[in-house]
Amino acid sequence: MHGRVAVVTDSTACLPPDLARQWGVSIAQIQIRIGDHVAEEAFVPNEHLVHALKNRTPVQTAPPDPATFYRLYQQVAQSADAIVSIHVSSRMSETCKAASRAAAQMRIPIHIVDSATCGMSLGYAVLAAARVAGAGGNPRRVIDAAVKRCRASSELIYVDTLEYLRRGGKIGAAAALVGNALSLKPVLTVHEGEIAPQDKGFGSERALRRMVETAVSRAGDGMVDIAVEHFGNIPRATTILDELKPRLPQAREAVITEVSSAIGVHVGPGAVGITVSRAE
Repeated sequence: MHGRVAVVTDSTACLPPDLARQWGVSIAQIQIRIGDHVAEEAFVPNEHLVHALKNRTPVQTAPPDPATFYRLYQQVAQSADAIVSIHVSSRMSETCKAASRAAAQMRIPIHIVDSATCGMSLGYAVLAAARVAGAGGNPRRVIDAAVKRCRASSELIYVDTLEYLRRGGKIGAAAALVGNALSLKPVLTVHEGEIAPQDKGFGSERALRRMVETAVSRAGDGMVDIAVEHFGNIPRATTILDELKPRLPQAREAVITEVSSAIGVHVGPGAVGITVSRAE
C-alpha cells in the first residue's frame, strides 16, 4: 500500500487560488526584486510592478530558494507520504534546481518534474496530477498525468513589445525578432522549454486574431481546457475568451486568470496569452 501523494508547484503555474485550494495544491512563490526590495510575488501588487516596469526601475525574478522549498516540503509532509513537485521549465528558471536541493534533505520521497513550460499549461498539468493524487494514485501515476498534460498543452502569447523579454533575458529562440523589430507585435509560444516565435503580425489586432485562430486550430475536436491569461489587461482577456467560447463548445474549463508577477515581469504590461490543454 502507498500513502497519500501531495502535489506542489510554483507560482508561475498561474493557478487561480480557488482551484489550487480545491485540489490541495501547495504553491512555492517566485521572488521579485524591484529596486532594492525583495518579496515573494504573492505580496507584490501588480499595479506596483507595472509602474516599476514602465518607469524602468530595475526588476528581476528569482526562484524560491532551497530553504523556502524545504519549509514547504516539511509542511506538506505532515499529511503526505510522497510529494510530486512540478515546476516551470528549467530553461526559463532554476526553480527545479532549487527544489531538487531541498528534496535531497527530506526523508520522504520527493519527485521533481520539469514541465518544460509555464503559465496555465503548467497549471492544468498540476491540476491533472492533483486529481490523480486525490483519487489515490501512486507517485508514478501522478507524474505520468502531469507529463501527459504538459505534452498535450500549448501556450500562445501576445506582447505589446519584446523589450521586456529582452531585458529579462528570457526571449529564447524569439531573439531573432529583436533588433530593428522591437516594435513588431508577434504571437509567441513555448517550444522545447523556451519562448519562441509562433507567428508574425505588424499590428495588435491582426496578431490577436491570429492567436485566436491558432488556439482554435490547436484545440481540434477533442475535449480541452482553455485559459486566457493577462497582465493588467482584463478587458482584452475577456474579449478573447468571449470569442473562443462559442468556437470551442467542447471546452471543459474556460477561465481568465492574471499571470503571475514573475511572468508579467518578462511579458510586460498589456500582454495576453491563451493556453490550450487537451484533457484526459
